[in-house]
Amino acid sequence: MLRAPSVVSLVPCATISARAPLTMWTRIYSDDPADRTAWDAFVAACADGGVLQSSAWGAFKRQAGWRPYRLAVGEGNTALAGAQILLRPLPLAIGMLAYCPRGPLGDWLKGAAADALWPAIHASMRRRRAIFLKIEPNVPPDPDLDRRLSALGFRHNAGHIQPVATLHVALTPDLAAIAAAQKAKTRYNIGLAARKGVTISEGGIGDLPLVYPLLQETSRRDGFPIHTLGYYQALLRDMPGISRLTIARHEDDILAAIFVSAFGREAIYLHGASGNHKRNLMPTYLLQWEAMQWAKARGCTFYDLWGIPENVTDVEAEPPAQEGGLWGVYRFKRGFGGRLVRYAGSYDYIYAPLRYRLWSELLPRYRGLLLRRLRMQNGR
Repeated sequence: MLRAPSVVSLVPCATISARAPLTMWTRIYSDDPADRTAWDAFVAACADGGVLQSSAWGAFKRQAGWRPYRLAVGEGNTALAGAQILLRPLPLAIGMLAYCPRGPLGDWLKGAAADALWPAIHASMRRRRAIFLKIEPNVPPDPDLDRRLSALGFRHNAGHIQPVATLHVALTPDLAAIAAAQKAKTRYNIGLAARKGVTISEGGIGDLPLVYPLLQETSRRDGFPIHTLGYYQALLRDMPGISRLTIARHEDDILAAIFVSAFGREAIYLHGASGNHKRNLMPTYLLQWEAMQWAKARGCTFYDLWGIPENVTDVEAEPPAQEGGLWGVYRFKRGFGGRLVRYAGSYDYIYAPLRYRLWSELLPRYRGLLLRRLRMQNGR
């Protein structure tokens, strides 16, 4: 196997494939600092790269039993296509689940890079006894995508893990323009919180014992599952400089908190919590606005509000009055003026058909439970 130089070109991935072909190399990236730096440079250079393909995300997922595997192909000093794949054992020792969140990246769908990438990935996954590989590309739905993935041996699967619909707030305009795109009520609530003396500050691992009761209160009130305290500790510990805890306070009270992760052009609002005390001070609005300003200052071009009801078709249309599910948080999120973004969803490549059938048909109860757990563990 040829090994690329440790410095990866920052030429955007989508613009590379027109160059004259050179010798294509394949590289597996370890967890040592030089390899992680090289991998992250590749991810940041890709138009479809983001938090869930960063090496820090792979390190973070270890606490939930996943093992990250990173592979790229390229020419010269430039990685052209690659994927971070998370692996975990399935029950009854039937094999491994291989999962690529918001990936692969770069020229992974067609051309010389794709021709080199997929045989290398499939050989690696087979050696690791993967039953199947699930990918959730960072691209919108497209019939041509379905045809190309079918030609590569993938089948569409409704059991997606990441959200397939979300809202992106553009951070490239100036702050005044971003604020002007918000709903009037949202702007008013941001100002109200500031006028009433709500303050925003960055928190750390030491603040989590004070924040966790708010997460528990949010779960009881809104019916959302939460993670263990250790999960949130790992999110901050394993993703330094990427994941941030932001806390809203009033006088001596902690009112609300959010966890936001930022990498390259992308910032994602992953988790939030708010108490019932002093909710009239609207701390969650000011928290989100401060997080957007933080993400913009570090160079992110959009802020992902991370998940809305899948059947939303028009963000300008007034949402239904129903409660439950994501509708309540959707009404809150749409106030920040984001655009509707849809993703292609989930595709499976099957390595072991009989064991895949066992997983998908004969263990439906466990499969449903695990998919719900995976959605939680991967940011949902």
